[in-house]
Amino acid sequence: MRLLISLAALLLSVLLLQLSSGGVGPLDALSGLELGFSRAEIGLLGSAHFAGFFVGCWWAPRLMGSVGHSRTFAAFAAAGAIGLLAHPMWQTPLAWTLLRLATGLCVAGCYTVIESWLQARADNANRGRVMANYRVVDLVAAIGAQLMIGVLEPASYVSYNILAILCCAALFPITLSTMPQPHTPSAPRLRPLLAVRMSPLAAAAVIVAAVSSASFRMVGPIYGQEVGLEPAQIAWFLAAWVLGGALAQIPVGWLADRFDRRHVLVALSVAAIASCLATVTLGAAGNVAIFANALVFGITTFPVYSVAAAHAHDFARSSERVELSAALMFFFAVGAIGAPLFASSLIEAFGPSALFGMIAAAHAVLLVFSIARMRVGRIKVRRTPYVYTPRTSFTIGRLLRKSRDNRPPPAPTRDRQEP
Repeated sequence: MRLLISLAALLLSVLLLQLSSGGVGPLDALSGLELGFSRAEIGLLGSAHFAGFFVGCWWAPRLMGSVGHSRTFAAFAAAGAIGLLAHPMWQTPLAWTLLRLATGLCVAGCYTVIESWLQARADNANRGRVMANYRVVDLVAAIGAQLMIGVLEPASYVSYNILAILCCAALFPITLSTMPQPHTPSAPRLRPLLAVRMSPLAAAAVIVAAVSSASFRMVGPIYGQEVGLEPAQIAWFLAAWVLGGALAQIPVGWLADRFDRRHVLVALSVAAIASCLATVTLGAAGNVAIFANALVFGITTFPVYSVAAAHAHDFARSSERVELSAALMFFFAVGAIGAPLFASSLIEAFGPSALFGMIAAAHAVLLVFSIARMRVGRIKVRRTPYVYTPRTSFTIGRLLRKSRDNRPPPAPTRDRQEP
């Protein structure tokens, strides 16, 4: 309890920030439809968000070194609030694309500050509890953000004002906290090829995870409206996906720690393809089937990133973990930037089922690549524990490094075939 109280300010900022940033994507999609934006233009908004996210991940550690944690958080939160408040003022696709760059920048920058602060507060004795509390708050807020879509009116000044208020409110816990600001860590070098060198399969799986999650989060509301869901039902549709991902972490982690992680990735890809095909074929079977498919889709796609990250870290030294985490986040950002625009264009051309057709195709490619990588010669590797890995900032690797290094391996060292 004492630990939770000491982290209350940071966790409250996480809660408020996730409620704000998690709601803007679906709200933009529904608002764009209300204002007559094309499907491709709505997809571009999601791509712009992740482009801003990538810039924020790179810039935030450097800014912390110049002005400190609190000022950096305030600057990025202000950028996010401005991006939200300006939405009703300039209701054009180009203006909203630029504004979504600001909201993506806000998410990456604020999470970088929060995770750096959590890293300073965590030690070997409490690191597991710190990360557990952080993940629970983040996931609960993510579900809440999706449910907010059911009560926020599309293209309304009040709706965007509510999200902006939540973003501004996230400033109070951190800026008024009496906690001393931690030492500013050096920014991790961005070496994308490090992930490829450690595990080409992990790099490919991270890209596919980005295609799945970014497409569904940013373009899922378009699918929901196309199949006849009301805004409140779209909110439950998106929340079911997040809930499925949360429920999957423990059983998938158990499997990933006890069996070959490539086999787990293969199983997840097969299950994701089946889930996508079920959504395509049962989309007209009623709302219950749609919600159930969203839940299963979250179960099969949400853990892919964490399994891929655990697989890559099996081949890394402790000194490489922070840069490897940043490299994996780079590949996630690359996949997430392109996926929403491509998915929305496919929906515009071929109908709502094209969203899940695209995701199924991505997992089919990953399935083939996984099987191909299994044919590579065997090497010795020490397995690291499975860790649920949030896709929040390049600095998340600092929080997770000792969790991978200090916990005993789930299985003895054994021959492996990757990379």
